[in-house]
Amino acid sequence: MATSHSLSSSVVVLMVPYLAQSHLDQSLQLSHAVSSYDIPVHYVSSTFHISQVTSRALNSRHQSTKIHFHGFEIPALHSQTRTTDPESKTKNAQEQIRRAEASTHLREPVTALLRSLSAKARRLVVVYDVLMSSVVQDVVSLPNAECYSFHCVSVFLGLALSRKINIPIEDIPSMESCFPAFMRDFIASQQKFSVSDFKSGSIHNSCRAIEGSSIELLANDQIKLNRKIWAVGPFHQTTTDSKVLRDQDKCLLEWLDEQEPKSVLYISFGTVTTLSDEQIKEIALGLEQSGVKFIWALRDGDELDDLRNEKEGRRSSQVPDGFEERMRGMGMVVRTWVPQVKILEHPSTGGFMSHCGWNSCMESIAMGVPIATWPMQSDQPFNALLITRVLRVGVAVMEWGQRDELVTSSMISGALRKIMASEEGDEIRKRAVEMAEAVKRSVEDGGDCRLEWDSFIAHITR
Repeated sequence: MATSHSLSSSVVVLMVPYLAQSHLDQSLQLSHAVSSYDIPVHYVSSTFHISQVTSRALNSRHQSTKIHFHGFEIPALHSQTRTTDPESKTKNAQEQIRRAEASTHLREPVTALLRSLSAKARRLVVVYDVLMSSVVQDVVSLPNAECYSFHCVSVFLGLALSRKINIPIEDIPSMESCFPAFMRDFIASQQKFSVSDFKSGSIHNSCRAIEGSSIELLANDQIKLNRKIWAVGPFHQTTTDSKVLRDQDKCLLEWLDEQEPKSVLYISFGTVTTLSDEQIKEIALGLEQSGVKFIWALRDGDELDDLRNEKEGRRSSQVPDGFEERMRGMGMVVRTWVPQVKILEHPSTGGFMSHCGWNSCMESIAMGVPIATWPMQSDQPFNALLITRVLRVGVAVMEWGQRDELVTSSMISGALRKIMASEEGDEIRKRAVEMAEAVKRSVEDGGDCRLEWDSFIAHITR
């Protein structure tokens, strides 16, 4: 998205992401896009999380001289967490809480950085994850600073929570079912700052080709508050892809090259999900029963234990004995980081069994790959609803009302056959491909996404 001319270097952007991989990654992609307009970007997080997000990016983009990284040490939390769900089958409740508590320790160093950058710039533009509102609250003391909230979730989520969608209320997930009590309180506390007077507008990782009606509803609401919104996603199509593939990534893509078009299912449950051994066994059995070829990214979720001692090691997720040998030629189980966008864009990939994290949803839809939805927590049940009921580009492996039950091999194999080898699956895939084509048009010159980007850059450099 680089332009042929340089905009004023006296405008400086500070990016403040939340301490979760998807949020960190989206903020980094947003940083690359902003820096392509020759605007300096400062990206701030914990020392560990900056190392994590840049290493996982596996590309040279983060080496841009226009992006400056500021890493700060944060206290180890040990037993300070409070949880209402210590026995969560995916062990995510405690990790959600610990991330929220850890993020609050960044307020003091971020405030010092705000003041330092403000003193050297004509205008300081602070782009903060909506879950980091309290961390940047001291920006109100800076006369040359303005704030924009960054939303790493679907626009549909906010409308669903406020009951502004045409879906029966009983089918809409409750906040109580998606977040532990501590996280609900934390989100509410951040919203208090997010709606205060210092916010100038909001940026969303979405696009009109996917969420057009939802974006219009939100824009109309924000106009009443004299605030602008910009829907500037999907980021993986608006930043330069210069991935440096590892040997294991090349092996994956070479294996895909040998498969029939749309014949392979990609499976990943994101960066924070840890499945029980019993659930892993059911997935393996379901794959075997379905007869579908697959690439399964199987790894335990990230833990903030890594902040204390990354070398302590984590449990290695295991499939049933003999499974990989029986599936040789039919599928691959990968226990390391994988190039998800490369897999999704490959012509042999025909489906994605996903936890429905918003970044994964955006990437899959933009590549025309239908989704077998299996939400785990947080905003994911709302995204699954959007995918299956509104956009109709996926099928449900399980319904949110079944979240406390074991998802059986028969449920899994049934959903996979439907999405990969049925007339209904063909219709779903056709809709997904049509939506992907609309997304691609939106990022071309004159497209909605490109116009949104130009509008945002013109606004902050006015």
